[in-house]
Amino acid sequence: MKVIGITGGVGAGKSTVLGLIKNEINCYILIADEAAHEVEKKGEKCYFELIDLLGEDILAPDGAIDKKRMADRIFSQDGGELLSRVNRIVHPRVKEYILKLIDEKRRSGSVDFFFIEAALLIEDGYKEICDELWYIYAEEEIRAARLKASRAYSDEKIRSIMKKQNDDETFRKYCDHIIENNGDTAKTREQIMRLLGDRKGE
Repeated sequence: MKVIGITGGVGAGKSTVLGLIKNEINCYILIADEAAHEVEKKGEKCYFELIDLLGEDILAPDGAIDKKRMADRIFSQDGGELLSRVNRIVHPRVKEYILKLIDEKRRSGSVDFFFIEAALLIEDGYKEICDELWYIYAEEEIRAARLKASRAYSDEKIRSIMKKQNDDETFRKYCDHIIENNGDTAKTREQIMRLLGDRKGE
């Protein structure tokens, strides 16, 4: 089983690429944000650590962590220090969860590929976990247009998010392969199939 990390800036179309991959090969796809949701569930160690840090105000009436309340609490503090502390709690737990799942899939022999999608694969050291990192690239103007259309983001919010993420040079430096995803789905699929090549049956 080959482990491949899928990364890229916001609006690059990582979900589109994964949708194309899912239809072509025997694989398991894990979205890191979904893994974070799992480790933050009520009763998990991460759940209690986040409450200790942020307070019970982040909880919904049913006792689960309310994502919006947590985000409001984190970003109410200037400087990003609280966000850094949250990341130091959540990211190691997510990595543990992913490593356990990779081991389970590898032992079961049920899939040929295991894909991990996350914007922070490089920063969080997933290069050590993955056999390859794929960078999904799209021009900034196209990414911005997608975010306006799909999420109704303002220009200011888009600039703010992009500024906090890796630039194109950094993604290209650390990733093994680049898939251009500027809107032509057929061309995107062609690049994916070229990368997978004869490995589909491994």
